[in-house]
Amino acid sequence: MAQADADATLRDAAKRHAAGDLDGAVRRYHAVLAARPGDANALNLLGVAARQQDDLAQALRFAEAAVRARPGNSVFLSNLGATLAESGHLGSAIAALRAAVRADPANAMAWRNLGQAMAATGDARGALEPLGRAVAAGPRVPEAHLALAHARRESGDLLGARQAAEAALAHAGADAALAGQARFLLAALGEGAAPERAPADYVRGLFDQYAARFDADLQGRLGYGTPTLLAGALRACGVAADGSRRVLDLGCGTGLSGVALAPFAAGMEGVDLSPRMLMQAQARGLYAALHEADLMAFLPAQAGAWDLVVAADVLNYLGDLAPVLSLIADALRPGGIACFSLETGEVAPYALGPGMRFRHAPAHIAALAGAAGFTILAQDAAVLREEQGQPVAGTLYVLRQAG
Repeated sequence: MAQADADATLRDAAKRHAAGDLDGAVRRYHAVLAARPGDANALNLLGVAARQQDDLAQALRFAEAAVRARPGNSVFLSNLGATLAESGHLGSAIAALRAAVRADPANAMAWRNLGQAMAATGDARGALEPLGRAVAAGPRVPEAHLALAHARRESGDLLGARQAAEAALAHAGADAALAGQARFLLAALGEGAAPERAPADYVRGLFDQYAARFDADLQGRLGYGTPTLLAGALRACGVAADGSRRVLDLGCGTGLSGVALAPFAAGMEGVDLSPRMLMQAQARGLYAALHEADLMAFLPAQAGAWDLVVAADVLNYLGDLAPVLSLIADALRPGGIACFSLETGEVAPYALGPGMRFRHAPAHIAALAGAAGFTILAQDAAVLREEQGQPVAGTLYVLRQAG
């Protein structure tokens, strides 16, 4: 392939990439590399495509190769930093992103990635400066305003968070998903009515970004133990861990809940919105099948299929629980068991908390359970984890379906 042909192929590949034709773009990037080994642009864009396809290991190899080919390029360093962050290597990500903004102080994406990586380490206050730089460099970019809003919320500046979220909404334009996320954040901050559930795009994106470090972060820094608590509640209600039941793990995430549930299961399947969380769950080898789906879309096809349905820290992303409890009841065999955790609230029936999860009043849940045909076997107060150094109060439920 001649030099001019390689340039034309790279332009065509980038055009296809922007249009969403990842497979066509990737084939052409590789053709460019065959003609020009070490082409930094092709390597970088292959890394971007691999990240979009959730192959973080491959994305990291290409991003590193692009930076080796052109060490001082801010765009390539920014992509490497974002890939490192999504792979769970936050320290290395921050170092790469600092190099990116040194190389080009006008790189708004690098500033945003740097701020989000710092916030992911728990340094929300430190993230404010780079996220402010991102907004200054790209004042019409709604994602930058939204990232700043989250960092301000996490650092305790609720007024500033509302202002940044309003700016994100103002600049979202026709992007309905981004506008929905801005409205959801505003509702969590007390501006506007709360929706009946968290936006699916928000939940998927949140956990895709979190997947690589989810287990270590929750079990270490946040003291997360809900799956173990739920398994203990089942045993206390006389549900034997005898490997005899068909178990459905709703919102299975990385499979932490599956580890606790495996002793109950003759066969276990998991459902989750996040493909990267499901990749982590698959590696555990605990599940007979894993399904990338919204639980509200998945459950209607499961009538009478399960002996035990469990949702560990999943229903917190739903406000009105009447529909999901009815679907869970239908998915159970006669006499089947439902077991789940909720964050406890004092406002009936529920309220959207500042942590962007719903809190439910136990008395209201009792009424919903009865209406869905459940008998409550256990309703136990528990600490689910820590958030910003404070315990998160929850309630564990074990319900038996009529039959």
